[in-house]
Amino acid sequence: MTQEAAEGHRVSAEGHPGQATGHGALRLALIGAAGRMGQSLVRAACARADVVIAAGVVSPGSGYAGRDLGELAGIGALGVRFETDLPAALTACDVALDFSHPKAAAGILAACCAAGKPLLIGTTGLGAEVHDELERAARHIALLVAPNTSLGITLLFELARQCARVLPGAFDVEIVEAHHRHKKDAPSGTALALGHAVAESRGVALDPTVLLHRAGGHARKEGEIGFAVVRGGDIVGEHTVLFAGPGEQVTLGHRATDRAVFARGALDAAVWLARHPPGRYSMRDVLLKQ
Repeated sequence: MTQEAAEGHRVSAEGHPGQATGHGALRLALIGAAGRMGQSLVRAACARADVVIAAGVVSPGSGYAGRDLGELAGIGALGVRFETDLPAALTACDVALDFSHPKAAAGILAACCAAGKPLLIGTTGLGAEVHDELERAARHIALLVAPNTSLGITLLFELARQCARVLPGAFDVEIVEAHHRHKKDAPSGTALALGHAVAESRGVALDPTVLLHRAGGHARKEGEIGFAVVRGGDIVGEHTVLFAGPGEQVTLGHRATDRAVFARGALDAAVWLARHPPGRYSMRDVLLKQ
């Protein structure tokens, strides 16, 4: 979508319930816009006045190119159609949000750097191979990487860090997560990030060979951070951090009952990111550095 088309979208969308039309609205490009999170972002954005969907990007083979974003999201036509040209879409936006596929991350980072546009990556399952690309990109653009954009989950991270710092090593740590039956990565990106946060607060590295299934009669190792995974039904997302010590337990948890909570958090983060200079940020910055 060109700059002129984006301006036209704001005019043509005037009168649509919730669709931002003011010139002060932050223009967003949604990458992976046809996915579950992309559709949730479209619906959430149309309920706010401070953001407007300027472009929706999908992969060339998705079959959605040319369709209206709002119609797919079930809220009626918005006048913005799915497109496959990422560089063109970036010219129409102030901030890009990526909820596509981890294998696309390197290309998306390069495109946003070339366009000089801030980027929020909410895609989970990013591999270690993109670490260098993330660091390089953060020198040129404002970059926020968040496996989970819920403000409640962000608070859970802070509480887990504090417990890990204060409680002695005799307290075993187990992270339990549950998601819908269609989620592919396990443990979830959020669960792994919680594990890293706990390990860092304890001054240790998270063991890359963490046990997901304790079979064969092996006893738990001291200091081990364990993971348990549940997949079933339409569970939106549940995360529990259990600190189990001699004679007592501390349990921290978060349960999402509506996928819209992630969309609202992502939009809040995008608005926050647009105000900040190049650098690497997280949802913790959004929560604590208003």
